[in-house]
Amino acid sequence: MNSKNVLTPYDKVLAARKSDRPDIMKYINVIFDNFIEMHGDRYYKDDKSLVAGIAEFNKRPITVIGNRKGKNIEENIRYNFGMASPEGYRKAVRLMKEAEKFKRPVITFVDTPGAYPGMEAESNGQSNAIAGSIAAMLKLTVPVISIITGEGGSGGALALAAADRVYMLENAVYSILSPEGFASIIYKDAKKAAQASEIMKLTAQELMQEGLIDGVIAEGDRCFSDIARMLEKELDVLGRMKPRDIVASRYEKFRNIDRGEIR
Repeated sequence: MNSKNVLTPYDKVLAARKSDRPDIMKYINVIFDNFIEMHGDRYYKDDKSLVAGIAEFNKRPITVIGNRKGKNIEENIRYNFGMASPEGYRKAVRLMKEAEKFKRPVITFVDTPGAYPGMEAESNGQSNAIAGSIAAMLKLTVPVISIITGEGGSGGALALAAADRVYMLENAVYSILSPEGFASIIYKDAKKAAQASEIMKLTAQELMQEGLIDGVIAEGDRCFSDIARMLEKELDVLGRMKPRDIVASRYEKFRNIDRGEIR
């Protein structure tokens, strides 16, 4: 942290990784009612690093999906540090398609350093699972809102954030890979992660300025109520759109990013 107590980009990376940040279950318990968790991808097994289920928001049925890291070493290991395997992304897609069938909006909470890169995950089709989740989100005919609450790492995060609206908490980060990974490639030295963070444009404020996200939510006492107000507002706007217009608008949103045609 600099002398003016302003967080540097790498300070925000470290803040986003802190274990005392609210986790997916905290957001679910505070913001939503009557949550019922669903398990399994109907092919192989259940991925505990990814929570998915149905709940109510202002008495309206919704589907909620998010990463779970854990609060201590035991939980970190149980939840694989929030890194989903193919089973997790397939479970997410299963719940998304169910949400579309029953016309439920989809809300995702993203907090992951990235998809799990292990041999078993790769053998089970990790890249296809990530691509399948992104493709499924882009085609959904129901409103989709994503909130990046901590780390938003690489395709593992994008697989849950191809949404109509993408918001970030003020100390969250969102990037193509970790600063350590970036520094290892560019500088051949992972210890230069802080230097890499300065040029990666991974903070919420930088991404908002580039037009890559739709809003930044302040952290602190009002964070949960601010998220609830945002969801109420955005669901009202998106809910008035025709399904085909939702799909077209979401597609254009990400095509414009791909083309570099953002503000």
